[in-house]
Amino acid sequence: MNTANPQLEGLYLALSALMREMISKGVLSQQDLDRAMAQARQQAEADFATSPLPDANRKAVLFPIELLALAGKGEPETFRELARSVALGP
Repeated sequence: MNTANPQLEGLYLALSALMREMISKGVLSQQDLDRAMAQARQQAEADFATSPLPDANRKAVLFPIELLALAGKGEPETFRELARSVALGP
């Protein structure tokens, strides 16, 4: 097993918890988070335009952006719950 995958799962969960905490404390609004994730998605899409990637790679790049966008909304979830939400889409 690639040890980077569990490390990334932990990183995503830690970032999710930090974002929820910042939102609950008023340091970051949901609109700020939504705007930042939209900007990250636009930057990724711009990179895809100049350097096309296979669909699987494109989805891999967008996955953390979509996961973190969802993570700031609502209660803490496990990594698998968040990943399932990303896979199901809006």
